[in-house]
Amino acid sequence: MTTSTLVRDDLLGGAVPPATLLADAATLALFAHDVYAAGPPPLAVFRPDTVEQLAAGIAAATARGIAIVPRGGGMSYTGGYLSPTPRFILIDTAGLDRIIALNEADMTVTVEAGVSWDALRRFLQPRGYRVRCWGTLSGINATVGGGMSQNGVFWGAAAGTVVDSALSFDVVLADGRILSTGSAFFRPYGPDVTGLFAADCGAFGVKARITLRLVREGRCAYGSYAFDTAEQIITAMAGIAREGLAAENFGFDPFLQSQRMKRESLTSDAKSLMTMMKAQGSLLKGLKEGAKVALAGRNFLDGVPFSLHCIAERRREAEAEADIAEITRLVEAAGGRAVENSIPKILRANPFPPVNSMVGPNGERWVPVHGFLPHSQLVAGWQAVEAIYAAHHDAMQAHGVEAGAMLAAVSPQACLIEPVFFWPEALNPLHRHAVEAGHLAKLKGFGDNPAATALVHQLRGEIIAAFQRLGAIHLQIARTYPLKDSHSPTGWGLLKALKQAVDPANLMNPGSLGL
Repeated sequence: MTTSTLVRDDLLGGAVPPATLLADAATLALFAHDVYAAGPPPLAVFRPDTVEQLAAGIAAATARGIAIVPRGGGMSYTGGYLSPTPRFILIDTAGLDRIIALNEADMTVTVEAGVSWDALRRFLQPRGYRVRCWGTLSGINATVGGGMSQNGVFWGAAAGTVVDSALSFDVVLADGRILSTGSAFFRPYGPDVTGLFAADCGAFGVKARITLRLVREGRCAYGSYAFDTAEQIITAMAGIAREGLAAENFGFDPFLQSQRMKRESLTSDAKSLMTMMKAQGSLLKGLKEGAKVALAGRNFLDGVPFSLHCIAERRREAEAEADIAEITRLVEAAGGRAVENSIPKILRANPFPPVNSMVGPNGERWVPVHGFLPHSQLVAGWQAVEAIYAAHHDAMQAHGVEAGAMLAAVSPQACLIEPVFFWPEALNPLHRHAVEAGHLAKLKGFGDNPAATALVHQLRGEIIAAFQRLGAIHLQIARTYPLKDSHSPTGWGLLKALKQAVDPANLMNPGSLGL
């Protein structure tokens, strides 16, 4: 019997089946990394098969003074599952992957926490449904439970973030009790207890089951637009969001746009093209739209500084097309012009692609940072980011650090600015695990580069500070964004009191949210 097996079997005193505790060196190394950084390896990775096993394992661990750190699909980059203490077990919810119930009468679906957004989409779409806010671009790996814990945004962003789709949770608390929040068909019922556990980054408990709101799948129309300046694209995005014209409304700056065009094969990837054609609703329309994409190729954004991509979704296709016509009017009023709409068409038809874009085109490391700002502060936020890039221009060039940004409207009130960094640095075990092997084999790759990584860390910190001065808020707070600084002492005291009530020994993801 190996040492790791002995440690695993003794760890929780037989409270869970031995096969649910993993402690081999490769597994521990993988689970010690997120997309950006590394922490101490866990004592073991706990992969329960049932919610009852999850509760029993958590109770046994905390009774022994062992901390609990939950992990969803592992696609985060803010230290959410990187423990500050080596005495912890990491919860891997991959075994909790059941879709429990679809209630078509009440328009809800209940799932276990380890169900991926992609799996849920594939289950619902043939039945004519989708979740109201239905996941992030990493949804092939990212899980519903992880989204409810970290929060996230992209698909369905006009209606808000993914936690806005939640009706109720079953949450395992630090002592193993299971708390059921709210109502399975209405939120809130009195004070919003579901909301207290939403976006908690695992600080208050481990999501076990989630009930989500459903909406009917609609028909889509697409528009893509070019702009010469950041102010123009921001004006257009904000106007479209305020009018509620697009289910998704997102854009790229010149650098990130060029990176995407290098990485995403819009015409040579036959699978993506065929999926897009099938999504058009009829053979004739599919052939027509496929021909347009193929003719446009990957050069249609050459010379375009900023690009905006909109997806209108309505009950009838004519209504969606009418929304695109109104979007085009707002774009032209802001100084933009229409270009071929290949990107939103292919992206919507393939909403959860492989996560190969978590590395750069040559195998560079990749990491975002973000801020959500009201529309009135977007230009100031963009200018702050540009000023930071300008101040560090020479150092960035010297170390090979490149940066771009994505913009995405989220509700009529707010917009996301997400700067993204690429730099030459060795990949970690998570990259090698998550990126497709065939894609990884084609990449040049890089060696260790601590100086470039340190510069990226500094730049991210300066951008977060600049966003905070403008009143920004954040998702995926974890151990990166300063939640306390954005709260009044009274509000922060309330969060501390809740933490004390549900986790008095501070063993549930200690340090997450800054608690």
